Amino acid sequence: MERFSGRQGARGILAGMDWKSDCKARRQFFFIADRRGSSAVEFAIILPVYLMLLLGIFAYGSYLALVHGIQQITAEAARASVGGLSDAERLSLARNTINLSLNSYPFIQANDLKLQSAATDSVTGVFSVTVSYDASGMFIFNLPNLIPMPSPVIVRTASIQRGGF
Repeated sequence: MERFSGRQGARGILAGMDWKSDCKARRQFFFIADRRGSSAVEFAIILPVYLMLLLGIFAYGSYLALVHGIQQITAEAARASVGGLSDAERLSLARNTINLSLNSYPFIQANDLKLQSAATDSVTGVFSVTVSYDASGMFIFNLPNLIPMPSPVIVRTASIQRGGF
């Protein structure tokens, strides 16, 4: 059997057909063989997947930047509190450092950031600062639910060894 390709091939295959009796078959064959518009169909299939991928990159990138900022604030508070002589003084130093650090992070709202604990473990001598942030008011959590998002409550802890050097 001879093989045909493209428009000439379709005309070659249908050349021996009776046009009056097989008009419907002829139209269907030319419709299937016609390649016009295939790029538009492929674009319509790929576009939603591509947009969801871009939205996911944007949302998770913003979320990870926020988590990194919270971790940095927590680490700065733990480092600054090393100079305190008691847990109460360390807590005060940690709270002041957090308030001063918030100016460097424009996406972090001060009223959503809470200092959960700042205490020394009596057994190990490790001072830990724990900070929580409620990010539910951020724009990434108000986007359409096309992609699964992590929990809007971010909790980070930073620990510093006290004494015994």
